[in-house]
Amino acid sequence: FAFKVGDFNATQTATASAAKESSGEGIISLLVKQILESAEGNFKMFDVNYALVCVVGIVRNIETSSTKITYCLEDHSGRIDAHYWLEEGDAINAPDVMINNYVKIYGSVRSQAGQRVLMVFKLLNVLDPNEVCTHVLEALHSRYKAEEYHTKGDSMASTASNANISSSGFSSSQSNANVAGLDSKQFAVFQAIKSKVSDEGIHRSELKSKFSHISASELNTILDFMISEGHIYSSIDADHFLCTL
Repeated sequence: FAFKVGDFNATQTATASAAKESSGEGIISLLVKQILESAEGNFKMFDVNYALVCVVGIVRNIETSSTKITYCLEDHSGRIDAHYWLEEGDAINAPDVMINNYVKIYGSVRSQAGQRVLMVFKLLNVLDPNEVCTHVLEALHSRYKAEEYHTKGDSMASTASNANISSSGFSSSQSNANVAGLDSKQFAVFQAIKSKVSDEGIHRSELKSKFSHISASELNTILDFMISEGHIYSSIDADHFLCTL
């Protein structure tokens, strides 16, 4: 699956920053029932907190007010409300969503009046029915991989491997980087993450060794930028990265 490149509005950015400052890391695909039965705070699975969750479901109802749009989202496991917060005059930029259509929502889990709800960071219309089945498989995979990592712990840390990207020259098409909204360095790091064949992703230290000409602070800035844009996400911990594309 893929995020569309674009900025969140100011309200969503502030909410995203608050989520990042909490103990949660990464994105996890879930079913609605898992969220409804979760404890207070960020979603937690096998002692790992996740800042964002991904849910796919049918929009059963839409309520619009001056400050937010509330979508009632349903999958085969339950229903949950998802709030998309608006700034003044921002209603025209709200997602174009129709009732009884499938959508994919990326958001944080919160409690409201004793009920679990979603705070929407990104909402995408599902145009391919295969995405619905794929999401269920991703939710199952997330649950069992979380249990496996919890059981095995650090023994599952991925080992370094060579990637087909030069650390000195960015041979990948720069036109593709421009389309994706990334500059040459960002695109090279993105390609290194994408080329890593591993369920856990590539470790931050491995990226540092591949791009020795990029300082640690600049590499961290690149990674933070790509996470905020939805190009990558942290997986089993804050130092392992997977590509969303």
